[in-house]
Amino acid sequence: MAETKPRRKLAAILAADVVGFSKMMGQNEDRTLNNLKSCRAITDESIENHHGRVFGSAGDSIIAEFASPVDAILSAVEFQKNLRDRNQELDFADQMQFRVGLNLGDVIVEGDNLYGDGVNVAARLEALADPGGICVSGKFHEEVRRKLDLGFVSKGSQEMKNIEEPVTTFMVELGSVSNVLESVSTSQGITVTNPPADPVDESDLKPETKVPAIAVLPFTNMGGDPEQEYFADGITEDIITNLSLWRTFPVISRNSSFSYRGKSQNLKQVALELGARYIVEGSVRKGGNRLRITAQLIDAQEDHHLWSEKWDRTLEDIFDVQDEV
Repeated sequence: MAETKPRRKLAAILAADVVGFSKMMGQNEDRTLNNLKSCRAITDESIENHHGRVFGSAGDSIIAEFASPVDAILSAVEFQKNLRDRNQELDFADQMQFRVGLNLGDVIVEGDNLYGDGVNVAARLEALADPGGICVSGKFHEEVRRKLDLGFVSKGSQEMKNIEEPVTTFMVELGSVSNVLESVSTSQGITVTNPPADPVDESDLKPETKVPAIAVLPFTNMGGDPEQEYFADGITEDIITNLSLWRTFPVISRNSSFSYRGKSQNLKQVALELGARYIVEGSVRKGGNRLRITAQLIDAQEDHHLWSEKWDRTLEDIFDVQDEV
């Protein structure tokens, strides 16, 4: 009898797990498992609502498939937002953050399970994601970048364990997730159930009652090496993304901030045009195998430097220093 060839298909794969889960379990197993159960209710609901199917789950990990990469990323950004909202209502000990990896690739179908590089790459991407963040492959990015109003930060090609070729990677900017989900819900005829807040005319607020906004201007490439432009942009976008995770103050969008790229302007004027009080700016300089990165936080209204820092690293530490900044 001839051996049956395995069935294959193209699928969008979502891989996720909890940041620091083993440490949490070591501290308090019962509390950790209760929190995991609550978080899984959030993640699984989003996956199901966006036509996904969980086919792998061990401990704190989730592996799910989607027929559409758009559905996959909408599910991921939705549950990351909902998890972030949950965390803000809880004590630190009860908070959980997930990393998410998304890949589009060929997989082998075996019963209810899927196998192959399409799944393995998603798992490797998940490990590269920031806590509370989403990392996608180049193939996945190409499919969704024109379909949704999401920002992406290129992280270049990454070597991955047991994957033959380097994988192009992108981080998802999560600052505008609420607007993206709302626009998708509206286009699909879904009613948003959250009660609208009472409308407030900001012009009626006293200046001291407004929460000051912060803008991160594109870091300057001081070395003149065009290859370092992506690194300078990556640092800028990482800072915007991470600041956006804090809902204490508004963060000016990437597109608005990057309109000042390569321009030399008065910071007071820039802050006025962007509607921000605080400005983050910096520079990147490369010399041989060394990198120097500087960053400053400025109160543009008062024209005061509030904070500054300098990092000297080697090129081998390029991604570590991005995270540190």
